[in-house]
Amino acid sequence: MILLLHIIIALASIAYTTYTYITPSTNRLRIAYSLVAATLISGTYLVVSTHSPLLSSCVTGLVYLMFISVGIIAASRKLKHYE
Repeated sequence: MILLLHIIIALASIAYTTYTYITPSTNRLRIAYSLVAATLISGTYLVVSTHSPLLSSCVTGLVYLMFISVGIIAASRKLKHYE
């Protein structure tokens, strides 16, 4: 159940960050930050509770975080350009 929730949150985070990049706003950036935090929290819980290999989980998490960070940074720069 938590795995399904984690996957849904991560996919929603990717989709919402893309939407935030297209039409940036301060409120949308805050929601994107919250989705990233929820993904990281649920991922950490999954690693701890299932005793899964930490290395593969961390690599996947870092790749996710890298792509989402690029999207959020691009959206915030775009928002500053509009202001």
